[in-house]
Amino acid sequence: MYVDIAPDPRWYTMLTSRARLTGCSLLACLLLLTPLYGTATAAAGDGVEQTSRSADTGARITAVSELDARTLDMTVRSRAMRSSVRVRVILPKSWRSERRRTFPVLYMLHGGEDDYTSWTRETDVEALAENSEVLVVMPDGGRHGYYSDWYVGTPRWETFHTVELVRLMERRFRANSSRAVLGLSMGGFGALNYAARHRGMYRYVASMSSYVDLDEPSVRYLLGLTSAMEGVDLKQVWGDPKERDDIWRAHNPAARPRAFRGTKVHLSAGSGTPGPMDEGHSFPVLVVGSAAETALPASVKRFAESLRSVGVDVSTNLYEPGTHSWPYWQRELHLIWPTVMKELS
Repeated sequence: MYVDIAPDPRWYTMLTSRARLTGCSLLACLLLLTPLYGTATAAAGDGVEQTSRSADTGARITAVSELDARTLDMTVRSRAMRSSVRVRVILPKSWRSERRRTFPVLYMLHGGEDDYTSWTRETDVEALAENSEVLVVMPDGGRHGYYSDWYVGTPRWETFHTVELVRLMERRFRANSSRAVLGLSMGGFGALNYAARHRGMYRYVASMSSYVDLDEPSVRYLLGLTSAMEGVDLKQVWGDPKERDDIWRAHNPAARPRAFRGTKVHLSAGSGTPGPMDEGHSFPVLVVGSAAETALPASVKRFAESLRSVGVDVSTNLYEPGTHSWPYWQRELHLIWPTVMKELS
């Protein structure tokens, strides 16, 4: 699915012929040029049990495949979702050798037009995690799933991610209660949403290039526009914004600054100005990447100030140049990785 932010259908045709949509953000959906790739799969070895033993939530792992010695893909049959969900996991360095040990967990959430493969496809997170003793968990979050339990009943992404998946990681992968969550674009919103709604669940939360305030008119308009292109009505997600303002506020990070007390928060966004890291992107991709990022810094700055005013430990990286694209998120991942590992240790 390719999303056009301009009304002229000729612009839509130009974008779809030159770029691949990889993440949904605040002010447009992200279009990037990325190379074709292949993902190798293998039959599961003896490292992870493949039986369908249920966790106490009713969710169960129905299949596991090994991509390499430490990277696994698993299929989870979710009671909350009433369907199966894919999850990619990078095992800690000592996971196989120290079988009585438990490990911290880093959850990494993808953008609105991507899936659970995006972080390993677009970044070198596997190399970053090579010597780590942390479980890296990259679950699918759906196309425009908004990391929420939907008002209409299903999907129930929040329950899957924060209850079912957490329990499965504890029971089957020896995860402990030390957790961090980070995400980009829609996944950045998801990370903040989960941290605010589940106080104490995460020690650290990082949001890259994400909308942070659902009350901003531009956010509501553009989320509605991009969701409609996918056939999603936001009333299905959080109800009518006038009639169910309570639900919208309950999922609005900016409306709940005190909920982040006790969690270290990191926020980052670019200026929208293209730079050397955008070299090779076509003109349409640069336009969309710029438009998707331009309004973010001001909103992020206001949110950070609100968090600080109530005593939340927050850091920011508002950089220039910077568009809504993977090279900047890869760089940001490297910048925050030492802090993430420190907070989880």
